[in-house]
Amino acid sequence: TYEVVGDPSPIAWGSRWDLYLYMGDDQVHWFSILNSLVIVLLLSGIVAMIMVRTLRRDLAEYNSVEEKEELLEESGWKLVHADVLRPPPLAAWLATTIGTGMQVLCMSFISIACAMLGFLSPANRGSMLTVSLLLFALMGVAAGYCAALAYKAFKGAQWKSLTLLTAFLFPGIVLGVMFVLNFFIWGQHSSGAVPFGTMFAVLCIWFLISFPLVWVGVWLGYRGTLKDPPVKTNMVPRVIPSQAWYLHPLFTMLIGGILPFGAVFIELYFIMSSIWLQRFYYVFGFLALVLLLLVITCAEISIVLCYFQLCNEDYNWWWRAFLTSGSSGLYLFGYSIMYFHSQLEIDGFVPTLMYFTYMAVFSTLFFLVTGTIGFYSCQKFVWAIYAAIKVD
Repeated sequence: TYEVVGDPSPIAWGSRWDLYLYMGDDQVHWFSILNSLVIVLLLSGIVAMIMVRTLRRDLAEYNSVEEKEELLEESGWKLVHADVLRPPPLAAWLATTIGTGMQVLCMSFISIACAMLGFLSPANRGSMLTVSLLLFALMGVAAGYCAALAYKAFKGAQWKSLTLLTAFLFPGIVLGVMFVLNFFIWGQHSSGAVPFGTMFAVLCIWFLISFPLVWVGVWLGYRGTLKDPPVKTNMVPRVIPSQAWYLHPLFTMLIGGILPFGAVFIELYFIMSSIWLQRFYYVFGFLALVLLLLVITCAEISIVLCYFQLCNEDYNWWWRAFLTSGSSGLYLFGYSIMYFHSQLEIDGFVPTLMYFTYMAVFSTLFFLVTGTIGFYSCQKFVWAIYAAIKVD
């Protein structure tokens, strides 16, 4: 026999998790916010200078009747007005990446909002992943709708191919990689392997929920109306002059990706510590604010580099707008390599393979989200500036 003696505790029932959830480094989170704000303010100043001073001067010159003869010998973004809306190569693939990026972005906002409002408890570590998977499937409508609108703007006609690409390309790659990785985990007889029943349930969600919703989204986007283009496109494409070395796509990608990553890398440390070091992460209010600052940073850096590109008479901005801010996913994967060597003590082939596979998937999703933000920002910017000029 035994007896149990209960001592009354002064800690209230609602505060029982405070000991484990206490984080004494709130100042670091505020430093992360301050770091992001400095980047946003710097880019906002550059964008404001372009919009208020440079663009106002350009519009005054381009719309001036007296100076039209002089402009024939000059250069500038107005000279590519007849080519700036020319459809990009691989239009269906670009529309698919945009749709999937919007799907992940909507999933992220809703998941963080639910966690911030207290619907997801840090005590249940699997609830965030479960909710995210369900939201990703439900956001198939947003993916199909945005992909269809973008493809319609590109004057595409292969709607069935677009639907299949949006529904199966990136989700299929991720699920295929996870399925192969799961065989390695099974080979180690690990309890972390995903059971066959769970994998079958994920496939059912994909085929029975996500794919029909993507089809509905594409159908709605196909029936939707687009804004009238501000300029007309010539039949013969304009010759693009030789570009300076600092306008090379690889260089602009390096510059465009480092600032969005710099706005979030401090908060990324805590998120990765929560995943790989079994620590609790519950400051979702900070995370929501950082995500908002990330959106602003991606939009501003994409607009700045797009403006420089158009001023040098390079009208191939569709893919560049996506890749400029999307390249921050490469910085994220590079940071994961540094984190692996500096913070983790992982031995063995399969655990190392798991880490880099998961981080590669996460970096790809980050690439899609940031690239989608940059694309839509540049699209709004291009529509606005070319709608403000007079074209004969």
